[in-house]
Parts: sequence; structure tokens; C-alpha cells
Amino acid sequence: MPRQGKRDWKPLEERSCTDIPWLILFTVFCVGMACICGYPIATGAASRLVSGYDSYGNTCGHNNTKIDGVPLSGQDMRENKFVFFLDPCNLDLINRKIKSIALCVSKCPASELKTYDDLKKFALNNGTQLCSYDISPTRYTGHSERFTKCPKLPVSKSKALPVFDRCIPVDIGCYAEFIQSFITFVSDNDVLRRVVSGVMASKEIIMGLCILALVLSLIMMIIIRYISKVLVWILTILVIIGSIGGTGVLWWLYADHRIALDNNTTSALGNEVASDNVKALLVYAIGATIFTVILLLVMFFMRKRVALTIALFHVAGKVFIHLPLLALQPFWTFLCLMLFWVYWIAVLLFLGTTGTPIKNNSTGVVEYQMQGPFQYLVWYHAVGLIWISEFILAFQQMTIAGAVVTYYFTRNKSQMPVTPILSSMARTFRYHLGTLAKGSFIITLVKIPRLILTYIHSQLKGKENACARCMLKACVCCLWCLEKCLAYLNQNAYTATAINSTSFCTSAREAFLILVENALRVAAINTVGDFVLFLGKVLIVSCTAFAGVLALNYQRDYAVWVLPLLIVCVFAYLVAHCFLSVFENVVDVLFLCFAVDTKYNDGSPGREYYMDKALMEFVENSKKQGRYKAGDGDGREMKSMTRGGTLA
Repeated sequence: MPRQGKRDWKPLEERSCTDIPWLILFTVFCVGMACICGYPIATGAASRLVSGYDSYGNTCGHNNTKIDGVPLSGQDMRENKFVFFLDPCNLDLINRKIKSIALCVSKCPASELKTYDDLKKFALNNGTQLCSYDISPTRYTGHSERFTKCPKLPVSKSKALPVFDRCIPVDIGCYAEFIQSFITFVSDNDVLRRVVSGVMASKEIIMGLCILALVLSLIMMIIIRYISKVLVWILTILVIIGSIGGTGVLWWLYADHRIALDNNTTSALGNEVASDNVKALLVYAIGATIFTVILLLVMFFMRKRVALTIALFHVAGKVFIHLPLLALQPFWTFLCLMLFWVYWIAVLLFLGTTGTPIKNNSTGVVEYQMQGPFQYLVWYHAVGLIWISEFILAFQQMTIAGAVVTYYFTRNKSQMPVTPILSSMARTFRYHLGTLAKGSFIITLVKIPRLILTYIHSQLKGKENACARCMLKACVCCLWCLEKCLAYLNQNAYTATAINSTSFCTSAREAFLILVENALRVAAINTVGDFVLFLGKVLIVSCTAFAGVLALNYQRDYAVWVLPLLIVCVFAYLVAHCFLSVFENVVDVLFLCFAVDTKYNDGSPGREYYMDKALMEFVENSKKQGRYKAGDGDGREMKSMTRGGTLA
């Protein structure tokens, strides 16, 4: 095999920074995100959100500047730190805001005020005007505009929120229209009431079962390598029985309906319906037969590739024994995503109070609107949500890939770094952030139009143009499939970068070529492997549910188990998916490492394999089969491999 310099795939030997222009671009983009955060802070929008502002553009708790065309603006509100709504119950559920005049006051009403005379006394005693600023407290009882510029009576007792200083009524009677229906529904629905009481009575059991699901997921990642062979046989038997049995049933139904049609003496309409049923069953039976034959042929030709899947699962279990902290990667990723999403939402709220104050002539209320180029900041911010979120997920994939690559290509495991996961993080941060930025940007380019088309499709629901909805749905499905394919290719590109420190495009091309050369093995891993992991998830959920039934059986405070058990099962599945998805990533990384290892090494002196003993046994068995069975496909592969060829 000809040597090609750096393209020889020298694992872990050379390290260099990759995709530096993309790192610069991503850094500039993040600086732009920081500027978007700084803009509302510098212009006072952040303080308007936190401190609140009245309907005339005055920020509560601040000395304000005059707004042209708004007579009641520009007032000193340093003593008035709370926002008071004249009609807090006038809610706009569509736009998610309170449709009421807001004022800055120094104190929220501590008791119910039933008359305008009570408003007057409250203002004179506390120095807090609850009517518009242009009405003197002494004129509250007789002013002609008191019905529009004073609060709606009676004024409920209010309390300021601990963070956002808004006066919120303590008496929730004004929200009774929304709450009463829910309370009535719960009180009238005896089953729902018992379910809710059951959840509250079993909260300790629910927490214990969730912890049990966590422990079972950790155990499953270790023992799955020992039962993977059994699960593969279960898969094979179920597929064969299901496909053949389903096809046989369809043919039996067709024959039965055909005989009934031949003997049928009912009306012409009945004969027509029966004839259509027979034709449909014939089509289904023929389709099932074709599908079954193809499926069985594929399983026959893939049977030897399944052995590689079992070997990879076995090695993946060893990886988690040597690198147990890999299982915690989803937690750190989730924590980083949560922190970023909280930051993103906070900045989005800041942007909602940013812009030029504009007076609504019909209501006299001041609203802040961004004009000119600044109105596109929200779109920039939305792109940042997707790109940076994908970047964080890509960082996890690169970290896992780097740690597994270090494990695989280190011959003497005692010479591995003390903290291989932290070492992988450090390498990723030092050399490969540009590659992550480029890979995550590609996913963003596909995800954004998919989300836009999904939104348009949802808006067209109920419209007459069914053809347009179908076309949009097809486009959304195609983009979703493209996104999944790109995500899988990106993951392998990150692995190739972790192995040989190459740029994203080079890594993606090399990984793609290797995957194509090993297409059948990739199919076996992605089908059989995914099914094995799915059975692992089902096993965890089943064990957790069984333990839940035993534990809830001793709770006599209620009779309905549906919701508590459902909560436990959903949490168990999410935890199992979280852990086993990392296991799946490790298997994919191991396969690419194995493919590179067997492509560029043949076991001869100077070109020894790096692979684990379990994978070495698979290679040796394939060589023996190739030596004694000349017509075997894997045998030809291994013969070609020993001559320096590529995997089929």
C-alpha cells in the first residue's frame, strides 16, 4: 500500500490546529452574541425588564429622561420602585401580556381598597398615587376620568415579586375565570383527583425508583457486552418468525377471502366490496413476500458481520470499565446546555424591552420597538441558539471520540493519561474547536430551514391548500433525514479528527470512504446494535416498572397507580436512553478505529494491530474462514486485508 505522508493515519502522533478560519468565524459570531447581550444593558432595556416601567416610558426606581410627545414621561421615579397595574386581571393570552395601564408606585396596596375615597386616603397616608400622574389625590373622588385613569375597583391586596418588582394581587379572585374551571374539573373528576393525590403520596417512592433506573442504566452498560450475543439471536429469531409468520397469515387471509368470494351469493354491492378486499390482501401478501425474501437474504449475507457488532459491544464494555467517567458526559453537556439556554432566554427578554419608545396614539401607551438594522438582532440571536447548542453537543462527541481513540490506539493501557477524558477535552479545546464550529454550522444550515418549514406547515393547518401542506411535509421529512445523515457523518468526522488531527472536510471525506468500504458492517452495527440497545432500554424500563408495582402495592393511601408508574417509566427510559446513547457513540468510534487499524495494519512486524483481544479473535476467525472457505465474502475481505487492501 503506498504511503501518503500525513494521510497514513498516524494515530495520536501529530497534533495541529484544525479549521482555524472557522474558529475565527465562530469567535466573531460569539462576540456578536455578547454584543447583543450588551446592547440592551447599555441602552437601559435590561434595567427596564428587571425594574419594570410604566405605560409612559418611565423606568421605575430611576430618574428618567423626557420622551418627545409623551407629557407624563421623564419623571423622577427613584422613590417609586414598584410597578402597579390599574387592571391586572385584563390579560391578553395571545400576546402573553397584561392589557392595562401601568404606573410606578412607592408601595403596593397592603389591604383591599373598595372605593375612590379609600384610594385617596391611601395616597395621602403613604404618598403613593394609584391613579394617573396627572390626577391629584385630592381629586380622586370627583375627577371625570377616574374610571379610565384610576384602578378598577375594588383594588385587591398586592405583594411585590421578590425579583421583578411588580405588584401582583395576593387575592387570586380576579383569575378565577381561568382557575375555577380547572378546580371544578379536578374536583368533579374523581379519577383525576385520586391520581393527583397518588402522585403526592408516593413522591418518595418515585424518587427511589428514578434512582433505581439510574443504577440499572449504569449496570446495563457494563453487562450488555456479555448478553449482546443472546440479544442478537433473539433479534434473528424474532425477525425470521415475524416476517415468515406475517407473510403466511396474509396468504391465509387471501385464500380464505377468495374462497368466501367464490361461494358468495349476496348482492352485487357486497360482491364488489369483497372483491376489493381480496385484491388488497393479494397486494399485501405479495408485498410482504417480497419484503420477507429481501430481508432474509440481507440477514443471510450480513450474518458474519454481526460477529463484529458483538465484538465491538464487548470492547465497549471494557472502555467503560477503564473510563467510567464517560457515563457522566451527558450530565455535563445537559448542564452546559441549561446554562446557555437560560442566558439565551434572558437576553431574548432583554431584547423585548429594547428599542425606540413609540407612543400608541389610540391608547397613549408607550411601547419599545427596534427599528432599522437592530430589528434583525432577534434573528441573529435565534441562529446563535441553534449553532451554539449544536457546538456544545459536538464538543461532547469530540470528547468521547478523543477518549476512546486514546484507549484504542494505546498499546500499553498502563501508559494511558491519568485522566483521559480531561486530556481529550484539553486536546479538543486546544486544537479542534474550529472543526467543531464547522461541523455544528453545517447542522445549523439544515436545521434552520427545517424549523421554518415546520412552522409554516403548522400555520397551514386547516387551510384549503392540501397540496402545499403535503409538499411542505415532504420537504420537512427530507430535511430531517438529511440532518440525521449529516449528524452521523459529523460524528465520524470528529472521530477521524481525533485520530489523525485533520481538518473537518478531510476527516469527513476519509470517514465517508471508510464507511462506504464497510457498508455492510455499518448496516449491521446500526441495525443489530440499535436493536440490542433498544432491548437494553426496554429491560431497564421493565425492571423499574416491576419494582414500581411491588413498591406501590404497599401504598394504601390511594388506588390509582397510572400516573406515578407512568412518570417512573418515562424517567427510566430517558435515563436509559441518555446512558446507552453514549454507549452507542463509543461503539461507533470503536468501529471507525477498527476499520482504520485493519486498513493500515496487517499484523506483520512494524505494522502490528492496535485492537483489543476480542476484535483480534474476530480477525483471526475471519482469516481462518478465508483460508478454508474460498467462496466466503469475509474470507476474501481478510485475504485482501493481509495484502494491504481495504475492508469490503
